Amino acid sequence: MMENCGRRRFLKLAGISALGLAAGPVHNAFAVSGGSGEEATAEMTKNESAMTGDHWAMVIDTRKLQTESDLEPIIEACHNIHNVPVNITDKKHEIKWIWPEEFKHAFPSTDNHYVNEKAKHLPFLVLCNHCENPPCVRVCPTQATFKRDDGIVLMDFHRCIGCRFCMAACPYGSRSFNFKDPRPYIEETHPEFPTRMKGVVEKCNFCAERLAVGKMPACAEASNGAIVFGDLDDPESDVRKLLKESYAIRRKPGLGTGPSVYYIV
Repeated sequence: MMENCGRRRFLKLAGISALGLAAGPVHNAFAVSGGSGEEATAEMTKNESAMTGDHWAMVIDTRKLQTESDLEPIIEACHNIHNVPVNITDKKHEIKWIWPEEFKHAFPSTDNHYVNEKAKHLPFLVLCNHCENPPCVRVCPTQATFKRDDGIVLMDFHRCIGCRFCMAACPYGSRSFNFKDPRPYIEETHPEFPTRMKGVVEKCNFCAERLAVGKMPACAEASNGAIVFGDLDDPESDVRKLLKESYAIRRKPGLGTGPSVYYIV
């Protein structure tokens, strides 16, 4: 009897150990794009080529993005790299990390009856604003969404319980919920970023996994200079120089969220 108990205990421990070993690669995959803020930061510092900053921000020069076709390669680059499902016919189930929006919807507090006709019909790229004071982080009951020290707001897909509190709290509509399994809608799976599952919220992550290996965000690379990314706290950064030279606006600034995405108009 004692021998059987000891055998069962051994098999149980062996099974747990095997699960732990199998989960290792998955945990590492989420350490930069998810996991706790401390884990993500620690993983980044392991790579000497990692890009680091105190406050990552993005400047979108709308003068260089005049048509929907100008936006298509940018959106495609982002969605392909991050395994965002496409061709979902039901708009309520659509998953979006970055997408075009009309001026009146992107900047409702700035809109007026006499807005410039060109601006009125110009497609504006919108995405998660990686706010300085993100309401999504405050309402998440499991800390599945969290803000890193460098200002990037991330998602831990493992911790997400699908309550969608973060979606209700986000005033920019920057989060999507997987009402169905997204994997059948991914045309070609990108192996360097994890896929999601049904019942999980997702959004733009400022390409945190690319920054960790010294690469710029995919949208910036594909934009031919229309999107500039950099450290807002660095006076010599490209984003600071652009903001100093040009007039820029942010989405719904009156809400006090402190968006880290700026638009040159």
